[in-house]
Amino acid sequence: MTKVDSECVTSAIVLGGVSKLRFKAVSFGFDKTDTFCSFASRYKEEIRKISFINETPVNTLISESNSSTSDSTAPTNLTLNRRVNRLEAPLSVDGARLVQSIAKLANIGGLPNGGVERIAFSQADCQARKVVAGWMRDAGMRVHVDPAGNLFGRYSGRYSRVPALATGSHLDTVPNGGHYDGTYGVLAGLEVVRTLADNGQRLDHPVDVIIFADEERTMVGSKAISGNLTHEPGAYLSASGESIESCLSRVGGDWSKRSLARLGPEDIAAFVEVHVEQGPVLEAADTQIGVVTGIVGQRRYVFTVEGHASHAGTTPMPMRQDALVAASQLVLAINSLGNQSGDHVATVGCMDVSPNVANTIPDRVEFSLDIRDLDNACLDQLMVQLRAEAARIAKETGTKISFVSRLYNQPAPAKTHIQNAIADVCEALSLSHMSLPSRASHDAQELSRVTDMGMIFVPSQAGISHAITEYTAPESCVQGANVLLHTLLSLDQHYRCS
Repeated sequence: MTKVDSECVTSAIVLGGVSKLRFKAVSFGFDKTDTFCSFASRYKEEIRKISFINETPVNTLISESNSSTSDSTAPTNLTLNRRVNRLEAPLSVDGARLVQSIAKLANIGGLPNGGVERIAFSQADCQARKVVAGWMRDAGMRVHVDPAGNLFGRYSGRYSRVPALATGSHLDTVPNGGHYDGTYGVLAGLEVVRTLADNGQRLDHPVDVIIFADEERTMVGSKAISGNLTHEPGAYLSASGESIESCLSRVGGDWSKRSLARLGPEDIAAFVEVHVEQGPVLEAADTQIGVVTGIVGQRRYVFTVEGHASHAGTTPMPMRQDALVAASQLVLAINSLGNQSGDHVATVGCMDVSPNVANTIPDRVEFSLDIRDLDNACLDQLMVQLRAEAARIAKETGTKISFVSRLYNQPAPAKTHIQNAIADVCEALSLSHMSLPSRASHDAQELSRVTDMGMIFVPSQAGISHAITEYTAPESCVQGANVLLHTLLSLDQHYRCS
């Protein structure tokens, strides 16, 4: 066994044997997984014996192998000493610093009830952006704001003219929100860079940490990056009714130059967002990390049911054209369709009854429908079934049922190789993981129009988000940040710079 071979075997031992070869192949810089698998197979007995039976120290193996003769078939395209050192003492984020940063930022826009309120472009939002920008500069990052109000912090890589590996999220919150939604993703990305800087390490690619503008209402920041903005500024009014031109000017943007915010794969090689799940699945499954398969498509409709108003006391039941009865049957039909096998969800969340008088049969009902799934074909089929149900109910109740589309967002699948990288990192770090879709919208959905996208979820206690009781345990925050760190290290090798 040559010195080069021994170092590869040593690396395999450090990572726990021969069971996680795909992650190792990427980590060691092999062009193809099977190249490393073939190599590892040659020495699997040595790996197994040293790692699991004799528990021989790693440096013993290296010492013994240094005196071995050269093997011309050994891999030569590696800088193994550096990689072995990294794997012997895997990089880990400073968990205490990350948790402290989350707590510090929660003081900006903090409410007496313990919640946080940083509405986009508000004084609190601007202050939070300023604080994090300062932290970015302290970590050695270059900071700038694009015309759409997105704040970028860049940690330069070994190569300067290559696309960045990007991460990040948002700092704005819903009214009476919590500490973690969006904020965690920004600060976890910052902590990754702080960790690299603390250890004097740089990736081949630059690392961008992005704070997206107004994620909670209009997603103006990420939509500008994807080129998906409408040209009507009135669509992006702030919560207080302020113009988008004024809002962007306040944070260093410029609506008139918004087209310059658009990016492409030549700018970002991949985008990986870490986020609290905002749902109960991971906690219910007692699982530490969620590997997001994609962000669901979302369609929203307004249904209108028209009947005939009449006296509640004098109109016999068989002679009624009750719009509310018809609407109620349709809501139950929607619930039934939503409970069919699959990953889709269907929700009626808003209803308006007219005339809404106790002693009058309703003649008109309007209600919303929100349906979501990762598969467009499934959504299409749900609507086919719903149209048939609506026609049946209208005939049976003597009413008229119609609907109009109000929102149509395409699904955004996560790239398979990024899902695999996240899963393999979880295996290497001994973290339990499962695949699941994101049923909430995120900035990553818009970034998927630009570049390869992936997402990492950490558990939300009781599935609660957008509320003051939103909570993710400190250990979960740290685990997610470590998965992000090592996923970016893995992707740095996947997207070759040479």
